[in-house]
Amino acid sequence: MARTRNPKPFSAIAGEMYQTLGMREAFLQFKALEAWGGVVGPAIARATTVERFSDGQLFVRVRNSSWRMELNYRKVDIVRQLNAVLEKPMVKEIIFR
Repeated sequence: MARTRNPKPFSAIAGEMYQTLGMREAFLQFKALEAWGGVVGPAIARATTVERFSDGQLFVRVRNSSWRMELNYRKVDIVRQLNAVLEKPMVKEIIFR
């Protein structure tokens, strides 16, 4: 078996797989989950865990109530930024728990 010089990250393989199988919507959901850390930044990414994304709702576990309150204030901006990354208005609501 031949080795490749530059292995692809799993995210690239998963994206190609979803596209090949005709699962564009699932790919965009995966991309939304993957984009979370880049959109919110490292401090918020450390204080949160993205649980799931379904029917336009992104469910995020938050470390404590102080972070939850702060993120609720920023919710509209975060939704806008996520949809900009996805290039499609997929995220309609974020539910912080």
